[in-house]
This record gives sequence, structure tokens and C-alpha cells, in this order.
Amino acid sequence: MTLDVEKLYRTYYLKVYSYVMGIVKNPSAAEEITQNTFVKAMVSKDSFNLRSNEYTWLCLIAKNLCYDLFREEGKKADLSEVGEVAAEGKSYEEDFIQKETSFMIHKVLHDMDERYKEVFELRVFGELSFLEISKIFGKTESWARVTYHRARLKIKERMDSNE
Repeated sequence: MTLDVEKLYRTYYLKVYSYVMGIVKNPSAAEEITQNTFVKAMVSKDSFNLRSNEYTWLCLIAKNLCYDLFREEGKKADLSEVGEVAAEGKSYEEDFIQKETSFMIHKVLHDMDERYKEVFELRVFGELSFLEISKIFGKTESWARVTYHRARLKIKERMDSNE
């Protein structure tokens, strides 16, 4: 089977960009990583594994490119940009509370065990299914579900203790 990279780009660009934005929290970096994801997909299209779907494969490439960026910068994503854009129709107080909650979640995530953090981010920010997450990790769908729910419990527990 040959992959039509142009069709992949048209079909998945926005989903991959949203996934990457959830990780790097920087629009210009997310755009660059998303572009590089499709370049890398084009170069390595012969190695595409038919056992996973195209979107999962693209997210795996994107995730690795994000980690490359973090290694180059020697730091994690800047959490200060979380929630910069105020949602329309919300009061200042509601927007402030949402930003504070979002920041607290990211702060808790930053200190969590890597597998919990990554599964939670893939599910919430990347909007991946448990099946897609399981394929990225090479684990079962049940493992992805359990890991995500444990991550949620840990986040809630840590947020409750910080109140």
C-alpha cells in the first residue's frame, strides 16, 4: 500500500496541529513540528505499519519531534501561555478561574510520572481514543484506559491537596 502524503496532509493537518499544540503550547513551534511531521512521514512512508492507522502513526512522529524539541531546548513546554485567549461569553472571573485551573493541571502534570502525563495529554489535548493511545505505546487498550484513569485520580488528588 502506498500512502498519499498530500491526502494525509489535507485530512490530518488540523488534528495533528491540535495534538502538537497540546504538548508544546506554542503556536509557531506547533506549526513547525506539524510541518516536519508530514515531511518525515513523506520521507519514511515506506515504513508505515499497516497495523496502526494513519493518524496514530502521524501522532507518534509528532510526539517524537516534540521530544526532540524539548531535548534541544533543554526544558519542558512553557506553561505560562496556557489559556492566553479568553473564551467569548465568559465573565472575567470565570475566565480567571478557568486559567487558574488549567495552570494547576499543567503544573501537576509537569511533576507526574511520564507515562501518566503522556497518556493524559494524548487523551485530553490530543483527543486520541484509548485504542490510538494503546497503539502509540504498544500496549493494550485496557492499559491505556487504566493509566488515563489513574492519571485523572492523581491529578484530582494533588489538586485537592493544594487547595
